[in-house]
Amino acid sequence: MNQEATHKTTFLLKNLAKGILWLGVLVVGYMIIQKYFGFDLKVFLGPLYDHTLVIYFIFLVSELIFGIIPPEFFMFWAASKNLWLLYLQHVTALMFISYLAGIIGYLIGAKFGDSKFYRLLRRKRLGKFEKYFHQFGGFLVIVAALTPIPFSGICMLVGSVKYDFKKFIWISMSRFMRFILYAAIVWEANLLS
Repeated sequence: MNQEATHKTTFLLKNLAKGILWLGVLVVGYMIIQKYFGFDLKVFLGPLYDHTLVIYFIFLVSELIFGIIPPEFFMFWAASKNLWLLYLQHVTALMFISYLAGIIGYLIGAKFGDSKFYRLLRRKRLGKFEKYFHQFGGFLVIVAALTPIPFSGICMLVGSVKYDFKKFIWISMSRFMRFILYAAIVWEANLLS
């Protein structure tokens, strides 16, 4: 294996480990507060709990703002109803919303990459990822899709340099893998709590 491939693999594995650790903390934390403190997501969310479209809209906004609310929180909301088919429908919708947020991020980057706002955003939030984009190119999108690196932010960065849109569409589909894996873990954790 050449040095570049080794560096890519190390970068991916390091960020996957962070993601799995973060997921573990969320799952264990959720189970503990639910079991020992009687946490009820329905009470916590109040009237929003049964308004699916509002929850989906909040998720879309969160994803566009670099994932300020982890997708796993929304998976816990979907799992709290304890209906497998409904959970599957919600997770599928969340997965496509996240993918759409990545495409919107790409288009924002492509359209406004030269704007003052984007330059500020790049300086404050995305600049630290530029060196990885220069090293890894589109592979960075795959890493962001699978790990806690802000997916829509990376998509915006990729759009700003006019990365080939067709390639972007295909590689960003790796976002689905994260949702499938994490959704299975969240479902099992919900059954155990």
